[in-house]
Amino acid sequence: MGITNSTKELNVTTIPCGGTFNVTLALTAEPDIVSNPTDIVLILDRSGSMSQSLPSLKDAAKLFIDIIDEATDGTQDGQIGSGSRIGIVSFADTAVQDTQLITSVAALKSAVDAMNAGGSTNHADAFTKALALFDPMSTNAKVMVMFTDGVTTAGGPPNPVATLAKSQGVIIYAIGLAGNGGIDTQALRDWASDPDSAYVAIAPSDEELEEIFEDLARNITRPGATNIIIEETVEDCFRITSISAPTKGTATLVNEHTLRWTIDELGVTQSEGAALTFAVQHNGVCSGSLAVNESITYADDEGNVVDFGDPTVDVDCGEDVFPENCPDPVEITIDGCTDSVVFDAGDLVMESLGRILQLDVTLRNVCPGKRVALAIILTEIDDEDNEYSRGLKTMVIPAHTQTSCRDVTVRCVKFVLPQELDVSGNTNALCNDRNFIAWIIAHYIDSDFACCGAVT
Repeated sequence: MGITNSTKELNVTTIPCGGTFNVTLALTAEPDIVSNPTDIVLILDRSGSMSQSLPSLKDAAKLFIDIIDEATDGTQDGQIGSGSRIGIVSFADTAVQDTQLITSVAALKSAVDAMNAGGSTNHADAFTKALALFDPMSTNAKVMVMFTDGVTTAGGPPNPVATLAKSQGVIIYAIGLAGNGGIDTQALRDWASDPDSAYVAIAPSDEELEEIFEDLARNITRPGATNIIIEETVEDCFRITSISAPTKGTATLVNEHTLRWTIDELGVTQSEGAALTFAVQHNGVCSGSLAVNESITYADDEGNVVDFGDPTVDVDCGEDVFPENCPDPVEITIDGCTDSVVFDAGDLVMESLGRILQLDVTLRNVCPGKRVALAIILTEIDDEDNEYSRGLKTMVIPAHTQTSCRDVTVRCVKFVLPQELDVSGNTNALCNDRNFIAWIIAHYIDSDFACCGAVT
């Protein structure tokens, strides 16, 4: 069967600036269907909500049958070979065993074509009828492929029946059609085999159904995977801080951005899953919605194609406040073939003579609803450590309205430093080094403190 599913999941969706989160890579492999005969039951939803999607489902199911037919004996000869069989169960208000476990491709396709949409959605009866098709005495591997486009609206709870099937060695794949908006993704995860992330697939539209069923059928017919090599490289905004021992194989840290996970074999004799969890830390440079991995590569001797996805995490580095406006730009146009141009720029305030020192200040853990008074005193130091005043800036930082305390960064606080005030001792140089000290004071303005007897 090869690699039947692969996922990459984060344990959080949002982190603070410099925060840490866990990434889990998971994949599942199953044995070759030729050397390991398999009984497969397609459980197909034909409830009323499937009226528009049923033609696409029929095409997808028949393609699935053709792929299994060819994989089991090397040709599409109309018979499932090598001891494997397929059965069809369809469901709405109740479930029907449209076929037993059989090898006739024509009979299977006829059962699929005969389905009509209508009624409610009874997942429990669907699982019950599907489980009844399996022979407990058979040594064949047992697989259910549950397809549905909606939530349970009839019958009993499906979870106990799905759990019973899994306890009897049945592998359950759960495929959901999200196009109608009613799919219960958590229910699919509860029904599917573990790890559920490796046995659940969501088709976003009717057009994707055929591709989902085709990928599943081709994975079922591949052998398990051997000599697996996975390399994960995180974006420059992150670094890998630690790696937990994987459930299968070994993992090593190549550098702070890259790890390598190797597995000798997976799913060669039976269905088998593997998972690796590692910790990643934000480096404080970037913020916003960030993709975690720069790249992730997979290779094995069987040529399996694996897609782990590209999850993102929201990095909250606090709020930015710009207390001083930058000067308004003046646009000037020079026509072609013009030697010179005279332009009246209007009245300009000469506030940027000499060099400009621009400071950014981050106020830590500013609580919501409280303004902050901020003062910055700048002094210049000469060669003998004497200090000379170069300016004082005071400003009010507006209160933020977030639900918890957060960092607030005050950006672009500017001090103009005329060249004639240079005390570095090398005033003839145009770009000489100058040394400064900034004294920064901040406190809340808004407080519930009041002195005894104070009159407001």
